[in-house]
Amino acid sequence: MKKGKQLNGSAAEVEAAFYEALNRADVEALMALWAEDEEIVCIHPGGPRLHGHAAIQQSWVAILERGGLQIRPSQLHETNNLMSSVHTVVEGVTATGTAEPAHLVATNVYMKTPQGWRMVLHHVSVAPGPVPAGHAASSLH
Repeated sequence: MKKGKQLNGSAAEVEAAFYEALNRADVEALMALWAEDEEIVCIHPGGPRLHGHAAIQQSWVAILERGGLQIRPSQLHETNNLMSSVHTVVEGVTATGTAEPAHLVATNVYMKTPQGWRMVLHHVSVAPGPVPAGHAASSLH
């Protein structure tokens, strides 16, 4: 994997860049946001636990081969310390041909690395029932 660019922003800025890359189907930009550690983990809804850059990148290539995903994260809850940040969000996903967005729940974990804040875990599950009411119903962006 190529060395990621220095991101001098916060974990929240890395998260915004992550969802922007998903919406553009930009796998290279998406993978640049992950830590260089091979212990990174990604779990897609209903999928297996994927470890390391190769497996995670391959999964995103397959998911994004037909184009970007229209995902709008909202209802952010975050816990931070000096070296890590844990974010949980509700993802509103609009599929082609549907009026109502589906909703998923995601946990994104970021670590402060020598290259800046980087994602180390992305775990998404299908949310049961209607979109939950939250502290902030609008998009994070």
